[in-house]
Amino acid sequence: MKTKRVNRRDFFRLSATAGVSAMLIPGVKAAHVSRTTANENEIPVRTLGRTGVKLPILSMGVMRADNPNVVRAAYNSGIFHFDTAHGYQNGKNEEMLGKFFTGKPRDSFFIATKGKFDYPLKDNFEETFEELVDQSLKRLNMDHVDLLYTHALGKVEKVKDERVIALLKKLKADGKTRFLGFSTHDGKPELLDAAIEAGIYDVILMSYNFKLSNLKETDEAIVRAAKAGIGLVAMKTMAGGVEDAEGKKKINSEACLKWVWQNEHITTAIPGFSNYDELEECLAAARNPQLTAGEQEYLASLCEQEMLYCQQCGRCKSQCPEHLPIPDIMRAYMYAYGYKYSRMSKETLAELDLPSDICKNCETCQVTCPSGFDVSAKIAAITPVMQVPNEFLT
Repeated sequence: MKTKRVNRRDFFRLSATAGVSAMLIPGVKAAHVSRTTANENEIPVRTLGRTGVKLPILSMGVMRADNPNVVRAAYNSGIFHFDTAHGYQNGKNEEMLGKFFTGKPRDSFFIATKGKFDYPLKDNFEETFEELVDQSLKRLNMDHVDLLYTHALGKVEKVKDERVIALLKKLKADGKTRFLGFSTHDGKPELLDAAIEAGIYDVILMSYNFKLSNLKETDEAIVRAAKAGIGLVAMKTMAGGVEDAEGKKKINSEACLKWVWQNEHITTAIPGFSNYDELEECLAAARNPQLTAGEQEYLASLCEQEMLYCQQCGRCKSQCPEHLPIPDIMRAYMYAYGYKYSRMSKETLAELDLPSDICKNCETCQVTCPSGFDVSAKIAAITPVMQVPNEFLT
């Protein structure tokens, strides 16, 4: 679909921030992290909020990676922030990182992991979540992580829950993590404001890309969070990984990353590269992060085009008679058809406890998605993955 002129102007205006305001240093170094790289491999670094840690603008989201050689290539290239989670690959992701980093100087890498909790909180929340963290540390073969996120928060009450805050403070006081944060797929500015009010979150890992429908409001909230000393890390930077709704044409990942880095308050991005070609594309962008006019034109041309990135706005929930968790189902669809990672799609759906006869009671879908998604068709296309044995999934 051709982009309307007014939207192209808005896109350029919102993209034209201060540029890549990062330090370029010959040999990437961070507070508590000592790494050096060759001059030709220089990557800009930025400070992660009040933590004082300096990280390269490019980090590694390890979610899809199952080859330690790709981790080694990233590490040798000057990347030293690696992001994983308790649930990735049913724990094998953390185990892979644990084996890789065993024997390496602890101050040569910066590890973040994440843990989910059910809400409303159960009586045994504290015990269960602390056991989860301990299991993650055991898998990672570490006595602490650098950054612990509560995973995939989407409501203000979760961010500000007093029991959650008390437990996170305890985990930090016990030395199991240096810094605290939460991750969110929802991209709601009110979550950033809630983090400011809570006062304990050092870092927020958030969806951030050129397709955001509430970009102006999000950027304003990012400024407020940065002024409060919160470090911002970007995920979902590729807006689904493909240009088209069918998932057939790979997106220009370099342009996507460069667009993110134009926001000076984003410390680093964690693209989920899982092979050498994807790593090289990300490194090429990081070593030359200025967004070109041609790349701006390219991204602007996609602004009104239907892709696979769900805005997680939640409007569909009230429209659906069954109140299905449609944003999460759409995220699972993106994992399979955009990222080509059907295992993560199945894991995401498994957490939703969906009925086996999903959509059975509706002759026609009553959901009208503002992003143009054919919701019923996507649900029909993705839910069968639940019946596929894991050994047949990518």
